[in-house]
Amino acid sequence: MPRTLIGFKIREKRKALGINQADLAARLGISPSYLNLIEYDKRNIGGALLKQIAGQLGVAVDLFDGAAERRLVNALAELTGESIFSQLRLNPATASDLASQHPQWADALVMLHRAFHDRNETVAALSDRLNQNPFLGDAIHIMLTNVAAIRSSSEILENIHELELGQQKRFLSIIASESKRLSDVAQALAAFFEPAHSSTRSVTPVEEVDDFIQEKENYFPALERAADAIRSAIGFEPGRAESAMIDYLQRQYSVAVAIEAAPDPQSYVQFDAEQKRLTILDTAPPTTRRFELARMVAQLYCGKLINAEVRDSPLLSTPAAHSRVERALFAYVASAILLPYDAFLQAAVAARYDIDYLCHKFDASFEQVCHRLVTLRKPGMEGIRFGFMRSNPAGYVTKRFPLPYMPLPRYGHACPLWAVYRAFQTPGAMVRQLAEFPTGRRYFFLARAVEKPLPSFSAAKQLISIMLVCQSLHADKIVYGDGLDISSSAPTTPVGQTCRLCVRRNCASREEDPIVNT
Repeated sequence: MPRTLIGFKIREKRKALGINQADLAARLGISPSYLNLIEYDKRNIGGALLKQIAGQLGVAVDLFDGAAERRLVNALAELTGESIFSQLRLNPATASDLASQHPQWADALVMLHRAFHDRNETVAALSDRLNQNPFLGDAIHIMLTNVAAIRSSSEILENIHELELGQQKRFLSIIASESKRLSDVAQALAAFFEPAHSSTRSVTPVEEVDDFIQEKENYFPALERAADAIRSAIGFEPGRAESAMIDYLQRQYSVAVAIEAAPDPQSYVQFDAEQKRLTILDTAPPTTRRFELARMVAQLYCGKLINAEVRDSPLLSTPAAHSRVERALFAYVASAILLPYDAFLQAAVAARYDIDYLCHKFDASFEQVCHRLVTLRKPGMEGIRFGFMRSNPAGYVTKRFPLPYMPLPRYGHACPLWAVYRAFQTPGAMVRQLAEFPTGRRYFFLARAVEKPLPSFSAAKQLISIMLVCQSLHADKIVYGDGLDISSSAPTTPVGQTCRLCVRRNCASREEDPIVNT
């Protein structure tokens, strides 16, 4: 099992407060030897005892087991997968040692790793531009032509002294015009190589949004309260959610909603801020119409509140990241409006997390329900802790929300044996999988490939696979776990995180050689 970061933090905090090990053990009602094992990460700890220790040391329990530290360990583990480090035989299992004992050095390594990706992406982008863009060759040819004309005219003026005044003016005019053209081409060439046009970032706005949402554990109490207030203001009634939101937008914000056809549409919704007009395509599925209406309400009602949520976050470094996270939080509020927390959690538990049942009960899509299940982290009223992953057929991860001890890859593909990829073989069917990682941890995977509704015939078909994942011990609480043997001796699918970090040498599905020691 991977070591945690908790013990080291407990030991450091205890020492900082001047409390010896025996005294703290006595207050906790445990033996000093057992506390010693905890502090040196020889025993996993959680639940009531961790809360008791936090109370005795006067700190929040999140200080000992926060998501930020887990993200740091996961980022260090990703670093071990780089081919440049293959000769070092780095072991990702030791990442927690560095993160717990030298967190600033660990942060520095992660920053260097991401800067390394930045430079590689920039070099690749420049290489593509140099090799494929015809502008560069044309510009060089034009510059050489300009230089030749300037040089030729200058030599004539310098060497032929008997030129008439008119001829001199003509050659001077040639030099002036060719010099201007040379200057124009040089400026265009300089713009061609401007950093804004050639550089890229490995730490993309999407990744920054991932980090921000993971830090909050995808639960935002203020936004949940705002969604409850919106529902009350709108006056939701069974079967009238759509018309009620349309009336509310017109009454409260003077926004007119039109559900109509559009020529050759590529998207279901358009909003004209100047005209205050929201147009939704008449062929949009009812679930999409309701969600877009709820998103519009959230945008108008929660703008300042959401801006306050993201304004001071150190995880969001660019305007693009701020914009993306704001859109994600507007969608969060829309989901909370349509799938109110208490009612949704109660129905989910009663139905044993039957996603299709929840789709019918709340008039929501498969993806909307899966997203909402991941947000059920209200203290004292938690649902099963789910991770979430969405992939396209090329294997590209388009959305992700990892579990604390099951990171999803930031770069490249996940293990090809995961259910999220197998689901593409049988679109529409639920694929369930009891997976075991080399660490011994077991997880329950649920995945379904669904086709996103198309706004028109001309729009490109989109097939996506959506996966929920939880610890295997929760499988008996889920309807999809019925008939599945989840005992410690039950057969499992041996999987890894990625091929490069997987120690299973004899895997028939391996795509790359491993770089970790067995």
